[in-house]
Amino acid sequence: MDHIPTYDYREVMKLSNQLCFPLYAAARKVTALYTPFLSELNLTYTQYLVLLVLWEQDGIPVSEICRRLHLDNGTVSPLLKKLEKEGLLEKSRSPEDERVVHITLTEAGRALQERAKEIPGKVGSCVRLTPGKALTLYQLLYELLDEE
Repeated sequence: MDHIPTYDYREVMKLSNQLCFPLYAAARKVTALYTPFLSELNLTYTQYLVLLVLWEQDGIPVSEICRRLHLDNGTVSPLLKKLEKEGLLEKSRSPEDERVVHITLTEAGRALQERAKEIPGKVGSCVRLTPGKALTLYQLLYELLDEE
């Protein structure tokens, strides 16, 4: 009779064998590197991400911000409300479809980009990866994201 391999769930269930854990822990570690720099701008990390999207392409619908950040509307809407209250952006309904809300940076929101421009370099200098390894990691992570 052929030997049937047994499945050892204990090995599979070890934290050290989970792909999700190092991704989660590394994301938390990198996100924490941003905190002191963003605190100076009175921004959270997720607010910063919203602003990065808008600095790249202003006047876009909320749905596009959600798509670009891989977040749902329920997560993005409170961020937009807070940024609007801070005077960094404005909301307007699309004349073609009132269900569509466009987000536009205010002058203060655009000016904040100048104050934030050093953040990527500062955070990058704290990450101990060679440029080649950083590029490989970047490509692999986007490969995971594009599987949806």
